Amino acid sequence: MKILKSILAASLMFAASGAMAQPPHNLMTVDAGKKGIPVQETMYGLFFEDINFAADGGLYAEKVKNRSFEFDDPFMGWEIFGNVKLQNDGPFERNPHYVRLGYPGHPVRFTGLENEGFFGIGVEAGKEYRFSVWARTAGTKDKEYISFHLTQNATMGEDQMFCHGEIEVDSKEWKKYEVVVTSPVTEPKAALRIFLEWNGPEPDHSQAVDLEHISFFPVDTFNGHENGLRKDIAEALQALDPGVFRFPGGCIVEGTTLDNRYQWKNSVGPVENRPINVNRWNYSFAHRLFPDYFQSYGLGFYEYFLFAEEIGAEPLPVISCGMACQFQNDPAWHPHAEMDELECFVQDAVDLIEFANGDVNTKWGKVRAEMGHPEPFNLKYIGVGNEQWGKEYPERLQVFIDAIRKKYPDINIIGSSGPYRGGEWFDDLWAAMRTMDVQLVDEHYYAGERFFEENADRYDSYPREGAKVFAGEYACHGSDNKKWNHFNAALVEAAYMTGIERNADVVYMATYAPLLAHVEGWQWRPDLVWFDNLNVMRTCSYYVQQLYALNKGTDVLPITMNGKPVAGKDGQRQLYASVVKDTQKKEYIVKVANLSYYSQEINIRFDNLPRKQKLAADVTCTSLHSDNNVGENTIENPDQIVPVTMPVRKDEFKDNNLKTRIGPKTFAVYKFPYTE
Repeated sequence: MKILKSILAASLMFAASGAMAQPPHNLMTVDAGKKGIPVQETMYGLFFEDINFAADGGLYAEKVKNRSFEFDDPFMGWEIFGNVKLQNDGPFERNPHYVRLGYPGHPVRFTGLENEGFFGIGVEAGKEYRFSVWARTAGTKDKEYISFHLTQNATMGEDQMFCHGEIEVDSKEWKKYEVVVTSPVTEPKAALRIFLEWNGPEPDHSQAVDLEHISFFPVDTFNGHENGLRKDIAEALQALDPGVFRFPGGCIVEGTTLDNRYQWKNSVGPVENRPINVNRWNYSFAHRLFPDYFQSYGLGFYEYFLFAEEIGAEPLPVISCGMACQFQNDPAWHPHAEMDELECFVQDAVDLIEFANGDVNTKWGKVRAEMGHPEPFNLKYIGVGNEQWGKEYPERLQVFIDAIRKKYPDINIIGSSGPYRGGEWFDDLWAAMRTMDVQLVDEHYYAGERFFEENADRYDSYPREGAKVFAGEYACHGSDNKKWNHFNAALVEAAYMTGIERNADVVYMATYAPLLAHVEGWQWRPDLVWFDNLNVMRTCSYYVQQLYALNKGTDVLPITMNGKPVAGKDGQRQLYASVVKDTQKKEYIVKVANLSYYSQEINIRFDNLPRKQKLAADVTCTSLHSDNNVGENTIENPDQIVPVTMPVRKDEFKDNNLKTRIGPKTFAVYKFPYTE
């Protein structure tokens, strides 16, 4: 009897384990006869903020730090030697500092300076680089000479210097000089060293030369722009096929004080005359402190608009509403502009629209044209404020709405629901936004896995009328000290995004955040794309975003399991799904996320196909999977976890039914071509 009971218990255990390994098939029904919900072209896009050295030292291709000696410490980033003096009456009004190099005091001594770059200066063998400087002679001679060198200071070789060029400064008036050199080696952590050279057979006590705006750029920038973007990073962003590009932040829009908020008018015009700004992230975290984090504004609003245009994304600038960062300020300090002090902030917003869209005969349209773009950028959206809360925000926002509507009634205005995904502030702000004339409301949420697993139906219950959602900042912050770009974080994001896609009549835009991070300069993670001085790494979350963006389709259709949306709820075995139809490419695209630890059989069935439509047999599946739940891509191994595309077996797809298996912990995109 005991033996029989043991056999029976073992059989039950085996059956239970078998049920776990081989769960019953999961029928997902696509109603192809329904009229689809249009998917906005802006649905998936990019949010850019200058955090983690995303701009200077990152997307902006300039390799010289503090090129105009305007940091709080004018020589931060520089080592000086010999006779070097700081001057402050330079040729550029908003960048008055420059250096004067003079006779070093003895024939065997040297005068010069050396720049460390951003965590070093990265150069590649065979690539061209442009050294440029504004200079003039400052001694008695009509000509002076300087040389510049790329160095590897820690080398065991005989010579630190591996690349050099020389410039003849031939005028007592300020002029721009340029030399293009080709690096003979690849070096991620070079330095740029500049010498005052002898002008004649012997040193001259009167020799002197003035230098300002010292710059070192790759020649091969994105689309070849001289004041351009780092090509490999820009191409990685372009490959996301973004529909919208939000810039320049983020918290830097607010500033710790209003004085150091991002001011777009400082970021346009000649690059040499754009004033620097201390980055709000310079002093935000004592545990990850970067006191040399300033904004050169070399990557400014003109460059942002141009980049958006070139990658086919709608530009979405965000401007200050006259409120400084509320996280960093006690209300008792009175950090915000008073209501009667808002005029200059509102004027900035109105002028920005003119800069983007105005005729060349307007004040700011002329500035845009003089920078090289006489055609308008066709701006359609503007965000006012970032993560503000309290009654102060809506009352200030209303002033902006009234002014913008009066002059530009067709511009879509985006308000904010504050810094949190729910709660009293969130509810109060949404209530206010619904009574105001805003087209979209910016929601932000950084949360652990559970939130993304449990809230794929977040937008199912939102009102279908009124202001739409811009999910402007979101990312999974792994729990249990797993706050980095591991695979499981990306997988739960993929599951959650089925709910964003399903509710395309509510959510018009969604952008992961933050976007970029230097591996040696980050203060916030996870981030979508990581880089060092020479390499770029796309994270698992990057590939999730890309799979959605490249497969967003034109219309969302219903897909149900047990009569309900496939959102990982009771009885749905941690499965999530959404489906779109692409009327241009003529295909149905079904996205399925399996968050369970076991392989599952799924059956995707198409009902009510239009009469003349026929599904083709060549179905494909693109899957993203990792055997290691917290596996990740790294700079050293950037392709450990990447999407893989395979044809679906012919015997798995019959009579408008796909019966297949989806692996454990897998995100899969199934494409069903059709003919009409």
